[in-house]
Amino acid sequence: MTFCLGMKVEDGLVGIADTRVTTGAECITAGKVSIHQHGRHSMFLMTSGLRSVRDKAVTYFDEAITEGDQTFDKLFKAVNVFAAQIRRVAEEDRTALDQAGLIFNLHALVGGQLENDKEHKLFLIYPQGNWVEVSEGTPYCIIGETGYGKPLLDRVLRYDSSMDLAMKVGFLAFDATRTSSTSVEYPLDIVLYRHDTFDIIEHRFQKEDLAEIAVWWQSRIYESVEKLPSKWIDRLLDSLPQESRSSLPSPTPPSS
Repeated sequence: MTFCLGMKVEDGLVGIADTRVTTGAECITAGKVSIHQHGRHSMFLMTSGLRSVRDKAVTYFDEAITEGDQTFDKLFKAVNVFAAQIRRVAEEDRTALDQAGLIFNLHALVGGQLENDKEHKLFLIYPQGNWVEVSEGTPYCIIGETGYGKPLLDRVLRYDSSMDLAMKVGFLAFDATRTSSTSVEYPLDIVLYRHDTFDIIEHRFQKEDLAEIAVWWQSRIYESVEKLPSKWIDRLLDSLPQESRSSLPSPTPPSS
């Protein structure tokens, strides 16, 4: 499985992706983010699904944008081209995958800004090649392991959140997922894009780089639970019988 998170806030875009790839009983490390930028064309692509399908679709996409990049003046046009590559790979490989008992599966997040985009954009592409744009109402999208980090993001992240806060809550969403799922793990790749700069930066963090933050967060969770108001619990506990187990008669030993 995978954890890829894209966040769109007012100041820019934040992308976070784990690097664990599971093949049967084997685990390898491989990047799930690709960056495509030159001049006033800046976009990143994150994927979740079968690795072979992903690699083939991205290869076709690289070829397509190299041959016709001058036509991609808005991000949705590049998204349409990648969606077409997903359909192309599905047509080529679906039968063989079905025969092997594998399901064609590829979700993608594409974020960035091209020269005629008025603002930075973030899109989710489905395995069928259709897509939706991530909106201000829910300014993030996860592909792969979606359940563990979602509650924190729903509670904290807003469109007017700073990129600093987005990075923090994004890391905590990854940490929650990594804690609960063996298929998500370090190293952690982070991409950042500030609106109207046409410049994406990428950085890879190892587990030891962020260990102190993970420990700090774990201790704060424990302390917060300990300090949770407990009057509602006290009423229930007070209603329990006060007789201790030690006052109960000892069980009769079995007869020989």
